[in-house]
Amino acid sequence: MKFFTRGEKPSWFVSLIPFVVLIATLVVVIKVFGADALEGGSQVSLLFATGVIVAISMIFYRIPWKDFEEGILDNIRAVGTSILILLLIGAVAGSWMVSGVVPTMIYYGMKVIFPEIFLFATCGICALISVMTGSSWTTIATVGVALVGIGTAQGYDPGWIAGAIISGAYFGDKVSPLSDTTVLASSSAGTPLFTHIRYMMLTTVPSFVIAMIVFLVVSLCHDVPSAVETLDFTHDLTSTFNISAWLLLVPVFTGILIARKVPAMLTLFVAALVAGIFAVFFQPHIVGSVASGLSPDPSQPLTFLEGFKGIFISYYGSTAIDTGNAALNDLVATRGMSGMMNTIFLIISAVAFGGALVGSGMMQSLTEVLTRFIRRRVTMVSATVGTGIFANMITGDQYLSIILTSSLYKKLYKERGYESKLLSRSVEDSATVVSVLIPWNSCGMTQATVLKVSTMTYLPYCLFNLLSPIMSILIAAIGYKIARKSK
Repeated sequence: MKFFTRGEKPSWFVSLIPFVVLIATLVVVIKVFGADALEGGSQVSLLFATGVIVAISMIFYRIPWKDFEEGILDNIRAVGTSILILLLIGAVAGSWMVSGVVPTMIYYGMKVIFPEIFLFATCGICALISVMTGSSWTTIATVGVALVGIGTAQGYDPGWIAGAIISGAYFGDKVSPLSDTTVLASSSAGTPLFTHIRYMMLTTVPSFVIAMIVFLVVSLCHDVPSAVETLDFTHDLTSTFNISAWLLLVPVFTGILIARKVPAMLTLFVAALVAGIFAVFFQPHIVGSVASGLSPDPSQPLTFLEGFKGIFISYYGSTAIDTGNAALNDLVATRGMSGMMNTIFLIISAVAFGGALVGSGMMQSLTEVLTRFIRRRVTMVSATVGTGIFANMITGDQYLSIILTSSLYKKLYKERGYESKLLSRSVEDSATVVSVLIPWNSCGMTQATVLKVSTMTYLPYCLFNLLSPIMSILIAAIGYKIARKSK
């Protein structure tokens, strides 16, 4: 085998070297930084691996720098829209919390938690909140913690409780237009955001329905103690926020915009703007608190400048509202646009890595090897799903898994005549939802720590996460609504 031949593209064996370097570097990064790996360690690992690609290609294959520059810039241009969407997502997350939209959703959601349907209700509540916030991590770390306490008091097994929480949270994260992983999966495959979400419903809804049925049956078969002590956020929510059903108009209006296929950036901009207006009228004391950095004081009138400052901070900066409840404080704390910077940093680093792979010809070499063994549609989707799972295992990060899997198969799907939404769906059915099931993955480590339930304990009960990859392959095998490009 010729490893280094000038004037030719790198062989598949040589093309694996940057991945080996990346994996080795990430192992050390995760060991050293743990859950904080996304603060910069993972990004630097990607840039270092990019440097390895450039060094090998320029030294041994005489590939000019302009090829790498063009590949990297093309990739950055391709994700430019996604970066803007992520910033708007941060603005929506902050404004929806300060306006009381999310607290209202939590308030009404908590009303349906009865012991006889606890697991069913838990999964549904986490799904709803996660859809509204676009964050499975926030949902699990806040509402999830409260639900663990409630479920434990009601005598439920910790594995079942955590499984219901994670299933609901990751369903919401997966289908929410506010989710950074959803945006990343769609953009990496070159699929419009709402097109990706609608197509994903064909595999996501059946998986979620099956999971909900199982959770309902288990709940109905559960022996409820005669006296149950429950942890309840409702008092603290009503003491801090003005809870009103009128606030539900914001998510309803957003849903209408989504249903009418309004572009994602415009939808998110309007959602943030409307929430900011509602915040001034329904939560003036909260807006004033954000502006001043002090505890909410309903007796203090809100001035124009305070309102302007408070709303703008909710859009771009960190907000911390003192509710008198430590767990609830974590829930209502947001980071706005600034909270998206690490993700944006990761995306730029990842697309630089992918652009260098393309510019060097390494991506083509790896794709050619993979395609030799792929003959049928179900094999192609199965390989995509398997790669998404394997990438989570070797990189320890769902973001990297999404980007790497999309990069490897993007050209293949195009050559076989399939629309990009089939790729983006297959990637999200695997790389996004399976991450939390791997103990050494950043998602698995974080959720096990937050819920105080080990990954291997809750793994068998995360029904939605287990069913999603299977459903993706099953739908591909059946051939139901498989999207192919019109000639």
